[in-house]
Amino acid sequence: MTHDESPTARTLLLLELIQNSPGITAERLAGRLGVSERAARRYVGILREAGIPIESERGPYGGYRVGRGLRLPPLMFTPAEALGLVMAVLDGHSDSPDPADPVGSALGKIMRVLPEAVAGPAEAVRSLSTRHPEPGARTPSPESTAVLVQACAARRRLRLGYRIRPGEERVMEVDPWAVVVRRGRWYLLCWSHTKNARRVLRVDKVAGVEVLDAPVAPPADLDPAEMLEDHLSAGWRYKVEVVVDAPADAVAEWIPRSLGRREPIDATSTRLVGSTDEPDWYVRQLTAIRAPFRIVGSRELREAAEALGRRLLQAGARSSAGDVSGRHDDGGQEAPGAARCGLVGEPRDEHLFEIP
Repeated sequence: MTHDESPTARTLLLLELIQNSPGITAERLAGRLGVSERAARRYVGILREAGIPIESERGPYGGYRVGRGLRLPPLMFTPAEALGLVMAVLDGHSDSPDPADPVGSALGKIMRVLPEAVAGPAEAVRSLSTRHPEPGARTPSPESTAVLVQACAARRRLRLGYRIRPGEERVMEVDPWAVVVRRGRWYLLCWSHTKNARRVLRVDKVAGVEVLDAPVAPPADLDPAEMLEDHLSAGWRYKVEVVVDAPADAVAEWIPRSLGRREPIDATSTRLVGSTDEPDWYVRQLTAIRAPFRIVGSRELREAAEALGRRLLQAGARSSAGDVSGRHDDGGQEAPGAARCGLVGEPRDEHLFEIP
């Protein structure tokens, strides 16, 4: 492989080769750099003159390695390596975006000494949130992710190989807008020319990336996080409509945006509109609402709410029936039936939801 870099660039590349392959020979160095062995040895001499302790051993098992010295050899990363480092730190340490955190501070020092072409994509990913990862969330390939992030920054069209399911891949052309991380899952927000529509793609399903020479113009009002939440709350099998007796701001504090769109009806009530494939799961999320609400649709969601209500009432009834005291406050005899009736009667607070 021939390198057209300047002597300085070749010298730094030679240092990286020695760091990555201790014991590498002058012959292998020359082959990797595309120069003669004599030139490779000359670059080794340049490193030594700069104070970097390059040790060498003669013989059939000899070669070059970086020894211990007073100066720290410079760190050199490719964009994929830098991005892989940031992704690994984010996955393993949720506070790493915080510069006040020790890990975040150390990562920040590394980022500051990286060239802009490498640091830009890595810093863009570092700013994304990966808190509370979902079960089964997979970190995508750093190489593919680096290309996607750089294409978003450079505003260049992409041709992707995208795995629809195991063994089935689709080729599509997209205008990349942003890479977003949500609960450990990595998404590409884009416009698909193949489908002529907005799309949110899983980055871990991107099988191949080719950057095309075509400009991209993201929407002027693009809010990547908002667009992702819109996508996650729409397009599923069962429609959702819930009316909550509380202002939209209060509803936003109780449930995540991904459950649906919050539409103010008036100053004291809000309509929640979305969709779901799992009514049982969705109803459980609604129990976080701290105000009366009514499930308007769908039928499947109302049925799931009724089933959940019955389960909770039965669980509470069994608990009351098993109470060792089993007595009224007036000291009367045991009355398990009365305990059950007490549970299923009107609660002290208002009902949390209604099913028309």
